[in-house]
Amino acid sequence: MAKSIAVVGAVVVRDGVVLCAQRGPHGALPDFWEFPGGKVEPGEDPRAALEREIVEELGCSISVGGEVTTTTFEYPFAVITLTTYWTAVNEGEPTASEHAELRWLAPDELRTVTWAPADVPAVELVEEHLRVNAT
Repeated sequence: MAKSIAVVGAVVVRDGVVLCAQRGPHGALPDFWEFPGGKVEPGEDPRAALEREIVEELGCSISVGGEVTTTTFEYPFAVITLTTYWTAVNEGEPTASEHAELRWLAPDELRTVTWAPADVPAVELVEEHLRVNAT
């Protein structure tokens, strides 16, 4: 049986656009897009894990708001349970250190990139939420 991994992702919204991160060419799911974040350590609060991961991966601090959704997807290498949260940048500017590329995408641009399967349900919810609240 595949191992289970708890992961958190940041839906960073600024001026109606969303921060999207492309995974590097090496490692699991190369070149797929995702909401930045990472693994929750044993005993770690998911929101605290997300704050830690964003500092490590993007070099900025965020405030974590409400949950977008939690999805579970079975990849060949593991069963991933991804919880995404609405977030905002507190300090610093997101900079790609572990990702191949970062892009700020408008809701109608979110489907122009290839998302990691576990992220797709959150992408759909974010797109809908931003579209409804932009009017």
